[in-house]
Amino acid sequence: MSVSVQLGLLLSLATALASVVGFLYKHRGAQLAPEVDWKRPLRSTFVLFRSGWYTLGVVVALGGWFFHVGALALAPISLVQSVIAGGLVLLTVIADKLFGHRVTRREWIGVALTAAGLAFLAATMEGGAKEAHGEYQTGTLLLYVGLLSLGGTVAAVAAGWGGELGGRLSVTRRASGYALSAGLLWAASDVSIKAVSGHLEDDGLLLTVLNPLSLVILVASLAGLLVSAKSLQLGDAVPVIAVTSAAANLTTIASGPLVFGEPMPSDPFALALRLLAFGLVIAAAAMTPPPAPADPVAPPPEPPAPPLAGADAAAAAEAPARG
Repeated sequence: MSVSVQLGLLLSLATALASVVGFLYKHRGAQLAPEVDWKRPLRSTFVLFRSGWYTLGVVVALGGWFFHVGALALAPISLVQSVIAGGLVLLTVIADKLFGHRVTRREWIGVALTAAGLAFLAATMEGGAKEAHGEYQTGTLLLYVGLLSLGGTVAAVAAGWGGELGGRLSVTRRASGYALSAGLLWAASDVSIKAVSGHLEDDGLLLTVLNPLSLVILVASLAGLLVSAKSLQLGDAVPVIAVTSAAANLTTIASGPLVFGEPMPSDPFALALRLLAFGLVIAAAAMTPPPAPADPVAPPPEPPAPPLAGADAAAAAEAPARG
């Protein structure tokens, strides 16, 4: 494995950590903000940023985004997303230690499955992780990104209709629908980032920024941010984050061999191990249940009412006698 790929995978770990922490802070802020109004997306965005917790979460997530861009420029996209998917198990630990959630035995099983998946992945890297593998066919890329964007849009519209048409969808399912939408939109952005990063060395920074795919990255990222905020307002943090991350990681990992021509092992046994590794990482993320919330803190007692004076006090003293 080349040094650049190793650095890319380290950046992937940093991305996973920043993503989890940023998500949890954004959830706290989104819960305190007015509900997102699709008729006023810009106003809803500005209102969300009035919450200090939400802004902090976005800043942390933005740092993770820069780590992610670096990782995608240095390592194969399937490996980058596999490490990020495995990093999702950090959610249970951080939620337990920093955000007051209890971690169950099943969640620790998810950690073990992820570790096993990453071990299998490392065992099958030889010959497939020596470079970033950024080659792609424009038509294939546009089709894949278009399908992800369409899927994300359909999921968001379906979740919205579920709330408007007599509330036929439960709040939990609507939250999952919006979470799925955000994951697919961010996957469209990530796949585009991987494609654009391949032009950086030849075209330079300015021409790379002016690449038409940069507009796709911007629109998909911002749309995903607002849709994700809606999901965090409707659902509990951990299951919403799990759905978003699983959707984004699974579809982005698939883009490695489908879009960018990343090699799969030629040996049938090694190929089976590689597929098992991907499956274990994603399955571990998907099976991780939401931690039980911490015991609620009792609200402080209400202050005593101020004493009555004058005529009001005399009327209050006579009230029992009148009864």
